[in-house]
Amino acid sequence: MLLHLRMVQDMQLRNLSPNTQERYLYHVASLTKFHGRCPEEMTPDDVRAYLLFLCEEKNLNPNTRRQAVSAFRFLFWTTLGREWSMKNLPLPRVQTKLPVVLSKEEVIRFFRSVLEFRFRLLLMSAYSAGLRVSEVTRLCINDIDSRKMVIHVRQSKGGKSRFVMLSELLLGQLRTYWKMAKPKLWLFPDATGEKPVSVAKVQSVCREARIRSHIDKVITPHSLRHSFATHLLEAGTDLRTIQLLLGHAQLTTTAIYTHVSTEKIAAVVSPLDGLEV
Repeated sequence: MLLHLRMVQDMQLRNLSPNTQERYLYHVASLTKFHGRCPEEMTPDDVRAYLLFLCEEKNLNPNTRRQAVSAFRFLFWTTLGREWSMKNLPLPRVQTKLPVVLSKEEVIRFFRSVLEFRFRLLLMSAYSAGLRVSEVTRLCINDIDSRKMVIHVRQSKGGKSRFVMLSELLLGQLRTYWKMAKPKLWLFPDATGEKPVSVAKVQSVCREARIRSHIDKVITPHSLRHSFATHLLEAGTDLRTIQLLLGHAQLTTTAIYTHVSTEKIAAVVSPLDGLEV
């Protein structure tokens, strides 16, 4: 219990996002359960054995295993102060996959398949401004600035804040929602009204709506963020602006959308068309 508290405090001192903190604690708890003893008693070989278990038995993808390694590095190096070599906790090679992107017609079908108004509005908010699910669930009423027509995204990934555009269509829907639900602090609270709605609940709503929509794609809340970026790119928005809206630290992260923008790709003239064959 003391180790858990100390790790939480260490993460808070370094401004790790709530989502990152939750994931790190999950991986540490899984490691503890696997070996049946406290991490303070573990050696590098114990951690290596668990990582092999994740790879060979659980067959987890490299990105999830990288996340686990990052959690263990934080635990043992930062919180416990262990001077282990980098070789003890190797990072799996990144597995880059093209994101799932919905067409504009599919976005409409998907939204119409979300039965509850507040969740439809939450997902519309995510798409309208390219928000992460952890960002849209933690929006407060005061984050909506109708005078400047911006949304203030506070303490997002990496502890950074940013402003994104506020859609006029979304604003009208939000006003209708506010009159109906009268939220006090959180824009999209849970059933108690005291906390923001959980990410797991939003993911569940997404899965149910995808089934009703009959769209043959794996749709998650993050798919709406990917679709936002791709649709902006296809509309002529430059990558630098999209990078700022998404809150990416590196432009190279945003550049992946150039690989999934089929309209941009289809508009390029093939060199074969310039040949007289």
